[in-house]
Amino acid sequence: MITIYIADDETWVCIGLKKLIENANLPFRVIGSADNGLTALDDIKRLKPDILLTDIRMPGLTGIELLQYISNSETLHTCVVLISGYAEFDYAISALHAGAFDYLLKPVQPNNLTDILNRILLKLHPNGIHTPKPAPNPPVNPTLIGDILSEMKNRYTENISLTGLSEKYGISSGHLSTLIKNELGLSFSEYITSKRIQKAKYLLKNEALSVEAVANSAGYHDYFYFTKAFKKNTGISPSKYRKEICRSVK
Repeated sequence: MITIYIADDETWVCIGLKKLIENANLPFRVIGSADNGLTALDDIKRLKPDILLTDIRMPGLTGIELLQYISNSETLHTCVVLISGYAEFDYAISALHAGAFDYLLKPVQPNNLTDILNRILLKLHPNGIHTPKPAPNPPVNPTLIGDILSEMKNRYTENISLTGLSEKYGISSGHLSTLIKNELGLSFSEYITSKRIQKAKYLLKNEALSVEAVANSAGYHDYFYFTKAFKKNTGISPSKYRKEICRSVK
């Protein structure tokens, strides 16, 4: 099975790509994802995926910087496919000369993704690949699930990841993702984001705290990304939200 890692700061893009890959009926498996370049790099160094699908623009490290790191690494042999909007099209073209396998334009079309995956498959296994039948997921002790959910609740402001939890508790990331979704009605990333935004809203009521301090306390160590995530979830920026709160109090 060929492994894929996805890095994109838009959660729904990661979810969408994972579903497209699962529906492609090809011997690929998504082993992790991240919404920022720093987390992605840590996971890539540890997991050593065969393929990286990465957005060009991300907080922490950009997709171009991830490509450069992988290209200069002696231990990583990851095939990089960049994802870009039309605004970054020139960067994507330049990245092909820097070692990227190819690029995908947003919104990613299923046939374009399948085409690239088939070409990578041919490159990695020119004589074909045998795909074993996946083993069924073993049952998980309810107490263990409770421990995982408690850890998510208590550590949501820290650098917590689905991959890290799956390794710690000995459950595949795909199976763990399904368990969390069944228990909470939200995916792992949706739950963590929800908790962080909720905490940020509470902290923004305290005008003695700068917006940057609020971001850090809520678990976001990239001010730009915090602002983007907050606006995506509330419809307004953190500063405007604070003004609205102050106005309502007065």
